[in-house]
Amino acid sequence: MTFGEALASFRTSTGKLRHATTVDVGIAGTEATVAVGVSRLGSRAAWTGRIGADEPGALVLTRLREEGVDTSAAVTDAHSPTGLVLRDFRSRDANRSAFYRTGSAGTRIAPEDLREDLIAGAGVLHLSGSTAALSETADDAAFAAAEIAGEANVPVSLSLDHRPALWHPEDARDTLLDLVSHADVVFARTDEARLLGFDGDADSLVAELARLGPDDVIVTQGPRGAVAESLGVRYDVPSYPVHEIDPDAADEAFVAGYLADLVAGEPADRRVRTAAACRAAAMTVPGGADSLPERADLVDLPRQHRLARQSP
Repeated sequence: MTFGEALASFRTSTGKLRHATTVDVGIAGTEATVAVGVSRLGSRAAWTGRIGADEPGALVLTRLREEGVDTSAAVTDAHSPTGLVLRDFRSRDANRSAFYRTGSAGTRIAPEDLREDLIAGAGVLHLSGSTAALSETADDAAFAAAEIAGEANVPVSLSLDHRPALWHPEDARDTLLDLVSHADVVFARTDEARLLGFDGDADSLVAELARLGPDDVIVTQGPRGAVAESLGVRYDVPSYPVHEIDPDAADEAFVAGYLADLVAGEPADRRVRTAAACRAAAMTVPGGADSLPERADLVDLPRQHRLARQSP
């Protein structure tokens, strides 16, 4: 189950929006995208959050339902619009996103939006730092969700997902450190882990995050792969060699791959391998949530991929 912000996405296929005559329409938002990724991999997924009673909100719910994501706990806000993101896509190295979320329904997420029964019955609850950054009530809701899951012995997964435009680094550091201490599984990029005040390479960053309490810590390094630790066992996870077209949903694809295998009861080495494969597959096609792979898409990746296992 995921809880957080979802937005309607409008994206040019090439060039600036001012020159576009058509746009690709989809959805965005870290937790909503992860839910789509988990569902495409064959696991049950649910998303809950707050959207507006408008056409962008209907778009979000329709797309999620078409992907097999349960939206029965989503809250419709009659007084606030659904947030939007407009994306110019020129190349993998030249694209821009403009978010329109001031006063949006997503920023009004609050603890009362939570369904305790659904959280308590989930296989895992996934949260992100970007949702906590949206507003004071969203911050309260993220911690409340984590506490409900903890009391029900439901694993809590967290993507640090730091967005500099949303909050000051010091505010982000304090909140993210607190969220990590509530989490069982933590995903972070190297720059996000260093934001928390840690130093060193990915191995060192994994060790520092693991000391805060999570059983599983995964630090990604972009094209250099990832380093993961699960229950004290360390894994070096190389990236798959693919032709990268669009990295927009790469992080969400990685998380979705790991969580889909986690809820399926797969061992850690399988989880990190699936995560790396999903990240690679998502980068080979343009688009955000639309780029997320199905299981069948992963078999075409190079078979020479090797996973190194080491003691921490």
